[in-house]
Amino acid sequence: MIYCLSKASLNQIANKQLMGEIISVNKKKYYNYIAEKTKIYKLINMTRFSSSVAELRSSEIRDLMSLATAPDMISFAGGMPGNELFPLNKIDEILNSLSDKEKQVALQYGPTTGLPTLLESLADWLEKKGLPVKSNKLIITTGSLQAINILAKAFLDPGDSVLVETPSFIGALSAFRSYQANLITVPLNGDGMDINLLKQRLKAASSKPKFLYYSPNFHNPAGIIYSEKVKKQMIEVLKNQEIPVIEDDVYSDLYFYEKDVPKMQLIKTMDPEGIDVCYTGSFSKILGPGLRLGWMLVPESIYQKCELIKQSIDACSPSISQVVADKFIREGHIDNYIAEVREEYKKRGFAMIETLEDCMPDSVTFEKPRGGFYTWLQLPEGCDATAVLKKCIEKGVVVVTGKTFDPDGIKNDHIRVSFCNTDVETIKRGVPVIADAIKELI
Repeated sequence: MIYCLSKASLNQIANKQLMGEIISVNKKKYYNYIAEKTKIYKLINMTRFSSSVAELRSSEIRDLMSLATAPDMISFAGGMPGNELFPLNKIDEILNSLSDKEKQVALQYGPTTGLPTLLESLADWLEKKGLPVKSNKLIITTGSLQAINILAKAFLDPGDSVLVETPSFIGALSAFRSYQANLITVPLNGDGMDINLLKQRLKAASSKPKFLYYSPNFHNPAGIIYSEKVKKQMIEVLKNQEIPVIEDDVYSDLYFYEKDVPKMQLIKTMDPEGIDVCYTGSFSKILGPGLRLGWMLVPESIYQKCELIKQSIDACSPSISQVVADKFIREGHIDNYIAEVREEYKKRGFAMIETLEDCMPDSVTFEKPRGGFYTWLQLPEGCDATAVLKKCIEKGVVVVTGKTFDPDGIKNDHIRVSFCNTDVETIKRGVPVIADAIKELI
């Protein structure tokens, strides 16, 4: 136990442990460390902080990603793009070609809603994908998570309800919790939200939910594509309810099969009558998360409030990143580059499927990924994901437990396995380790 440690000494130990200085010789104790860290921070006097942040804590993914930096660990934990896939040469060319005037723009504050040049080029690109840019308003954000946070701040007062998927993207859940929202959960199946349960949740709600949040394509963590039928049913359920939809779509460019593209139509492109749809996207999974660039496409009635909130948060997103992204689009690089990285992720996804099918016990089930970054493994009955994680860490592999993505933080019968930042050879070495860990527990 380490309750006697001061915050300073805890941080010192944490830094050493998370950087691999202790992990390499004491992996078995790491998970206990994570659990204890959460408890310790709860012992710190939180009365000075607002009620909206007093209970915030680091996600398991953040803790595990630090562990994953140890040289002897294989990480299937994070949703980071492959470092080796970044378009370094093209970005070098863009930066070296900038005129003095362009460099000045890149180093200066920009408009809150984004540089006009990027807004124009991004609008053209999104329109080619079928999004109704002309009838909506576009805002550049500092990553898509900021867009979700802006929308949460725009709509939520403490105690307000939000409809969310279970499982769901942990970043969005954290954002909604930071505004003290009540999360109304709707389970997923292979086609998307369970519509019957969505109807039941709406009927049982003590007050009207402020919005519905969902991720339509290559869902994080479930990996599914919402079916056209389910999306149309969602529209029918929400029609005339005055419940906006936040459509979080950061993985749709990373499909593995051309035949799936028609299935990936967005509710935003359907322009449903009587429903405000707020669409969010990002360059993070394409060009690189370090650019910190996302966007939101919202109805004009929502735009002004979102602009004011964005202004209050960070004034503007990084101008240099916007200049690079604008040039990347205008010079015709983006579609070819996406096609290249899509093929690499397809190879990794196929290697993941093949290895899972070869070595996992029959009692482990999963949806074969058709794009994106993730595989969502259903564990055998009675097998706890935390116990699997502990075994995996002992064996030098990191995954993420199911309860991380459960809005209630309870259901723990899945693990998320990422293939995005791991080459084919490493996937084939690491997945059997996960299989062995599960076999030891069943």
